[in-house]
Amino acid sequence: MTDHDRPPSTPAAPRRLIDQPHGRGPATADTLPMSRAGSFEWDLDTGTLDIDEVGLVVLGLDPLSFDSRPESVVKRLAPSERTRIDEAIDDAVVEGRSSFSVRLRIPLGDGEDQWTHVQGRILRDDDRVHRVVGVVRDATVEASHSAFLLDLENRLQRQTSIVERTTSALSHAVTVDDVTAALTGPGGLARLGADGLALGMVENTELNIIALSGCALEAIAELGTDGEPDRSLPLADAVVSGRPRFLTSVSALVRRYPAVAPYAERLRFRAAAYLPLVAQARSVGSLALYYLEPTPFDAEERNLCLGLAAIVAQSLQRAKLFDEEREFATDLQAAMLPRRIQEIEGGEIAVRYHAAWSGRQVGGDWYDVIALPRSRFGIVVGDVQGHDTHAAAIMGQLRIALRAYAAEGHAPSTVLARASRFLAELDTERFATCTYAQVDLASGTVRVVRAGHFGPLVRHADNRVGSPQVRGGLPLGISSLFGDDEYPETRLDLVPGETLVLYTDGLVEEPGADVDVGVRALIHEVSTGPQGAEALADHLSGRLWERWGSADDVALLVLRRSPDPGSPQAPRLHEYIHQADPEGLSDARTMVRQALNDWGMAEWADDAELMTGELLVNVLLHTEGGAVLTLEVLPEPVRRIRLSVQDRSSVWPRRRSPGETATSGRGLLLLDAVAARWGVEPRGEGKAVWCEIGPSKPPGSLRKRPRRGRDGRPRTW
Repeated sequence: MTDHDRPPSTPAAPRRLIDQPHGRGPATADTLPMSRAGSFEWDLDTGTLDIDEVGLVVLGLDPLSFDSRPESVVKRLAPSERTRIDEAIDDAVVEGRSSFSVRLRIPLGDGEDQWTHVQGRILRDDDRVHRVVGVVRDATVEASHSAFLLDLENRLQRQTSIVERTTSALSHAVTVDDVTAALTGPGGLARLGADGLALGMVENTELNIIALSGCALEAIAELGTDGEPDRSLPLADAVVSGRPRFLTSVSALVRRYPAVAPYAERLRFRAAAYLPLVAQARSVGSLALYYLEPTPFDAEERNLCLGLAAIVAQSLQRAKLFDEEREFATDLQAAMLPRRIQEIEGGEIAVRYHAAWSGRQVGGDWYDVIALPRSRFGIVVGDVQGHDTHAAAIMGQLRIALRAYAAEGHAPSTVLARASRFLAELDTERFATCTYAQVDLASGTVRVVRAGHFGPLVRHADNRVGSPQVRGGLPLGISSLFGDDEYPETRLDLVPGETLVLYTDGLVEEPGADVDVGVRALIHEVSTGPQGAEALADHLSGRLWERWGSADDVALLVLRRSPDPGSPQAPRLHEYIHQADPEGLSDARTMVRQALNDWGMAEWADDAELMTGELLVNVLLHTEGGAVLTLEVLPEPVRRIRLSVQDRSSVWPRRRSPGETATSGRGLLLLDAVAARWGVEPRGEGKAVWCEIGPSKPPGSLRKRPRRGRDGRPRTW
């Protein structure tokens, strides 16, 4: 604010100071009183300022040479200090206050700054300011004391912050790996207020370095290798002696531990603290903190380091106990799972089990492969309720019981019904879910039952993934309590080259998301994964179990029926068309056309596509299940295409004479018109209708009439 900006009744703060000496002799620093305080009087009407001798000395002015001009005082101030005193006086005048107070830094002749406290009283006459009187005081001691208190407060806040942040980070640590991650991960050193750390843990009688971070990586040699503690090295000495070591320089480190001397030139830190970690009166390890700046390790710093060591020791001891308990439970669970999976003829099986790594998540997931009579086998994946050692123990009992019931030769529905009653009789208040399937790879028949569990996934030969509708019952244990031990059986056909996947919920459950999201992700990974069972199992484990955070255990079983590709001269492919799949028929026709194009027989693609649709429609409309389509090339005596559609119905097709308005009954007539040969063959519980498409037989050959059985039905066409 300038003089022109002020109203007439509010005079501007004076710009000149004029000394009016008191007539006393000059004062010196030796003659000043202890308070070092002087007074001043400022006359705004005359523009003069009267400062006593003590005040002049406080302001750093020579009483003999002071020229009484305000500029002589103001020019000695730094610009920021000038602004500060101008604002203090202007604010007091404009706001009508009667006093002001301001602290200034005034430079002295020796290059040091002096804190000066200026206090003034504003005198007014008829609301007009005409004089200011006040005192100036040396406030250096007071400011130094305030700075000391501020520094002390900052140090206390820093120490409190270090303890609070370290405690908070370690409070979430469950395993030893969690502890090391909290100390060495992002922000770990900042939380500790150090530039490097090394953490050693006592295991049996050995001291093992389990964590290094920051400049500690350069100190690995002086820490020593894993093994028996060597007291000639500082970290081991802290463990054996149980006493902390605070070293303020590398030279002090070498003097205390001469064995470190060969590595001294490589050490960049300026100070180090070696702290024993003691919990429950036992040494659990040692902690080294390194500092790149000189650190005197006064009493407060030492107490801070010891406090941090106590926090780390408690966390490390708790984590060690948890790891030991979890290792025992995991080993118990692993011992209850099959140690070896038998090899199967006509396919391959891969199994995976992953224990949850976070928390005490030892669960009851299991898998099994059971040898059955007549070259069949059973496969099962299940999950006992709970994530503790009790769940693992129940899982072991239930797995053995289910294996025994299956080995007795019972139907899949009976196996689950008996297993449910067994679990209910254990009186554990636990239930279990599972999917069990009886497999015959010779025919591709899979009989599946489900107890409150996910149904299987089937990857077809063209990598499409289906989720068959498998009827299910209540979870094991619960069904018996409600008197409902019905487990309806669903039959699937696994054609050569197809893959069946059984899994537990840990593979598809993402925390905070709907389980359907995980199932869709699983279907995608199965579709895009490698062909082999082992490779696919690894792919699913790596992409999904780790993706969801590994918070739950997982059991996974992958069964693949060996492909039947034929030979280069006689290629072959198989496809299962589910009755409930609305796109199955269209996909099958597309597959046939694409295969014939790939095999160099595109001229027969139209006829083959027509026959594919005709044969499949009859099965899907007139039977109770799906169909297995086989497409192959017969190289001899004439290169032809052979289509075969297999179903589970024992009813054979019969020739009819449809009227002009009939909408069906022309299938066999169409076969006669398009196919070079066709026929019907028995296949297990059902039949297969086949036809050959291609050039006619060589000249001179005769077409055989169909042989008929005693019932008059054609056997071969």
